Amino acid sequence: MAEVILTSENFENEVLKADKNVLVDFWASWCGPCKMLAPTIEAIAEEYDSFKVGKVNVDDEPDLAQAYGISSIPTLILFKDGKAADMLVGLRSKDEIVKWAEG
Repeated sequence: MAEVILTSENFENEVLKADKNVLVDFWASWCGPCKMLAPTIEAIAEEYDSFKVGKVNVDDEPDLAQAYGISSIPTLILFKDGKAADMLVGLRSKDEIVKWAEG
């Protein structure tokens, strides 16, 4: 499944009301580590169906970034049952992210 571009308009339906866990990548186009992580996030979205993958551009959606306390990017938040359950900050390996998201 492809990554879902998340906005304040679709965040509730796509993340908070999702029928499975959702991995959300908070990123920005000017962020070097975010650019390095992007292909990994895209590959995870394509290869794994056990959770949904979404992306929030913090420049386009500052209210979402603020609501979830994003102070560094990239930040990954895992949502379970509509609630932020866990967070990873910084560049991580695909294996580490998948193990974390499926754990």
